[in-house]
Amino acid sequence: MVTGFAGKTVFVSGGTSGINLGIAQHFARCGARIFVISRDPAKVTAAVQGLIDLGAEADGMSADVRHYDQVAAAMDRCAELFGEIDILVSGAAGNFLAKAEDITSNGFRAVMEIDVLGTHHVMHAAFPHLRKPGACILNISAPQGSVAMVGQSHVCAAKSGIDMLTRALALEWGPKGIRVNSVSPGPIADTEGQKRLVPNPAAVEERVNAIPLKRMGTLNDVAELCAFLASDKASYITGAIIPVDGGTTLNPTPTRMAQFLED
Repeated sequence: MVTGFAGKTVFVSGGTSGINLGIAQHFARCGARIFVISRDPAKVTAAVQGLIDLGAEADGMSADVRHYDQVAAAMDRCAELFGEIDILVSGAAGNFLAKAEDITSNGFRAVMEIDVLGTHHVMHAAFPHLRKPGACILNISAPQGSVAMVGQSHVCAAKSGIDMLTRALALEWGPKGIRVNSVSPGPIADTEGQKRLVPNPAAVEERVNAIPLKRMGTLNDVAELCAFLASDKASYITGAIIPVDGGTTLNPTPTRMAQFLED
């Protein structure tokens, strides 16, 4: 486990479930102060209590990343409680399988607004509160940002948008001492995204067989990479899109997803 986060402030959007909650919990165990946001107030309350139970100073707010004013209010509250933000994790996301000809305008727009617009909102609203120099931004992306996948045209567009935002802001904010990277998790077990994409045991088996390392990832696999990138050990890494996917991008479309187009 990467250490050295005592006294650091970590802000996690979408930090009440799945991969993002796993990241928040990992930083909490490393001694950081944690602030989380998501749309569901009950999930915020539960996540904050869980982080406190791990021994962390923690708080949160209900906020929808599609609405800038809500995100900005949460950033203000975090800074008021915990001071400058050292580590910003932008992880709110949406996903579902849909053929390109079947996806509605509203469905496509929803994914773009949560992923791309939401990432912009989180980074832009955080900027006045980021530690300068020294802050680290981690945008949670996905393999669809670099590899086309069937039934995922909307997600491919959104994740590639996140990755280009990462590169552009790494370029602009590097002189201010702010590092910006994307973390691209592949199939991670026990997450809502995987339940949607591989909804039954047969689909899970097929997915695992297509992964070069022959296993699903864990929340800890992603959290450990985030902790490394946020640490001094990664002080010269910025503008990178780093997969934690067991080699998934080497073999991205298992048979089941190819067959999806024929169903």
